[in-house]
Amino acid sequence: MFEKMEKFQLVILSVVLAAGLIFSTSLATRNLSKDVITVTGSSYKTVTSDSGRLEFRIMSRKPTKAAAYDTITKQIPQVKEFIKAKGFQDSEIEIKAPNGYYTYKTLPNGNTTNEIEYYNISQPMYVTSKDVQKIKELSTELQTLINKGIDIDAYNPEYFYSKLADDKVEMLGEATKDAKERAASMLKATHNRVGKIQSVKMGVFQITPVDSTNVSDMGISDTTSIEKKITSVANVTFRIK
Repeated sequence: MFEKMEKFQLVILSVVLAAGLIFSTSLATRNLSKDVITVTGSSYKTVTSDSGRLEFRIMSRKPTKAAAYDTITKQIPQVKEFIKAKGFQDSEIEIKAPNGYYTYKTLPNGNTTNEIEYYNISQPMYVTSKDVQKIKELSTELQTLINKGIDIDAYNPEYFYSKLADDKVEMLGEATKDAKERAASMLKATHNRVGKIQSVKMGVFQITPVDSTNVSDMGISDTTSIEKKITSVANVTFRIK
C-alpha cells in the first residue's frame, strides 16, 4: 500500500517538475525575444562650402545729417566699383537701408546736453557669391578702402553648404549601419546576435570646421570655415536574437 503511494507521489512530482521546466523555458524564451539593445552610430563627411557672403558697412560721421548722407551717397559708387574690379557682378552686391543716430555734446562733468555734436550713419552692404575664394579674398582687401578715405567696418565672411538636405538620408543610413556594427560587437561576447531594427531616432547634425571636436545638443551650423565636417548621429534600437 505504502509502496504504491510512494510511486504515485513520484509520478506527481515528476509531472510538476516537468511542467515547471516547460514553463520556465517558455518564459525565458519570451523574455529573450523582448530583449533589445540601443546603440548610437555615427557617420561623417567633409564638404566644401558652395556659397559665401560678406557683410560690411560704410560709416560716416558729420556735423549734420545732410552732410553724413551726402558723404555716403558719394562713397557707395566707389565701393561698388572696387568690388566689381575684384570680379563680382552687380547682382551679387546688395545695398540695405542705412541706419543713423545723433551724438550729443557732453559737458566736462560727463553730463550729456541736448546740443547735437554730429550725426552718425551706417550703410549696410552685402556681397554674395558661389565663388567662396573670391569672398575670402574680398574680406581681406576691402579694408584697403580706408586708405581712400572710406570708413569701412567689415564682418567676418560667412560660408554655406546648400546640399545638406541631399546628404541627410545617405548619412543617416551610414550612421544606422555603424550602429548595427557596434551592436554586433557588443553582443559577440554574449553569443547573441543583432535582430531586426525596432526604432531609429536621428540625432542633430553637427556642421563644424574640419578639425573641430565641438558638439551641441542643439546642433552646430558653422559658417566660419570653407571646409566643413558634417557629422550625423542615429540612436538605433535592435532586437536581440
